[in-house]
Amino acid sequence: MQVADNAAKSRFEATVDGETAILVYRLSGDTITLVHTEVPAALGGRGLGGELARAALDSARARGLKVVPSCPFVRAYIARHPEYADLVAPG
Repeated sequence: MQVADNAAKSRFEATVDGETAILVYRLSGDTITLVHTEVPAALGGRGLGGELARAALDSARARGLKVVPSCPFVRAYIARHPEYADLVAPG
């Protein structure tokens, strides 16, 4: 499975079996807000949400961005993977 940043649509995408899982984001200056993760029911249980979150967080780190995890799934992912906690924007 490959996750791609579709910058034109402001989302990370992973397509499996013709279905696409997404993590929508908003960029503003040096901050990326991770807004919403959506995995089609047919793809549930395969770890796609986690792969999307990991890709978005790794991308933020590589680009020197701070992260606002508005998406509850991403917040939970960061709580389970504290190695990403330093990316979270203060406040």
